[in-house]
Amino acid sequence: MERPAWAPRSIDISVPSVSRIYDYYLGGSHNFEVDREAARKAMTHLPGLPKIMQANRAFMRRAVRHAVGAGIDQFLDIGSGIPTFGNVHEVAQAAHPGARVVYVDHDPVAVAHSNAVLTGNEDAGVVAADLRKPQEILSSPEVERLIDLNRPVALLLVAILHFVEDADDPYGAVAQLRDALAPGSLLVLTHASYEGIPLPAERAEGAVDVYKDIRNPLIMRSRDEVARFFEGYDMVEPGLVPMPHWRPESAPEDEDPYAFAGFAGVGIAA
Repeated sequence: MERPAWAPRSIDISVPSVSRIYDYYLGGSHNFEVDREAARKAMTHLPGLPKIMQANRAFMRRAVRHAVGAGIDQFLDIGSGIPTFGNVHEVAQAAHPGARVVYVDHDPVAVAHSNAVLTGNEDAGVVAADLRKPQEILSSPEVERLIDLNRPVALLLVAILHFVEDADDPYGAVAQLRDALAPGSLLVLTHASYEGIPLPAERAEGAVDVYKDIRNPLIMRSRDEVARFFEGYDMVEPGLVPMPHWRPESAPEDEDPYAFAGFAGVGIAA
């Protein structure tokens, strides 16, 4: 397999990557056949996966605009993935020039492309780090340069927590980040769930098994389990809901049924 110029030498291009699979679902070009093969296999069980990812991105953009409208001009996006159209910095800086954004990901391809996209943008940066190690994120030079933790921050955890197993204590990681942020900070979150998927859970489990096979388990949590991530936050209306129902800009009934799979919510730190 020929290695394209954009692929860092350090990555194994024969192993599927969650970030590159997500890029494929969104119609991106920074993925390999091994990623496309895994994505297509998952889609045989859950054909609406691209619609679910598109709903994630649409919610994220609405939530960023809400944050700017609430007076927040700092954004920490953990599990940011490979840049696609309508990234956090594009939405935030269009609504509030000078808004500061830090992207965090542990995928070398995502980090490399984020750095390339942000060339010349002094108000945005990238950190190569893992959600499971919050202190490494918070003490990173880019966070220290761009984010004032004494002022409210919008923390984005969009389509990332369902890749953190309970054994790695995702609730503890989110709590550590919460405790480091100023009152008035926002938690912007989406999470996969069997709830809302328009087909039997037994069939959807086939897609979950694909992620397990590539050693990136997809953890489907219930609404109550997702709600636990918001401990210490007051929910912003309309609460924890399927993605198209969170402050929609178009009629939710016009959405693809798969867009309602999983949950989205925004909380404000007391």
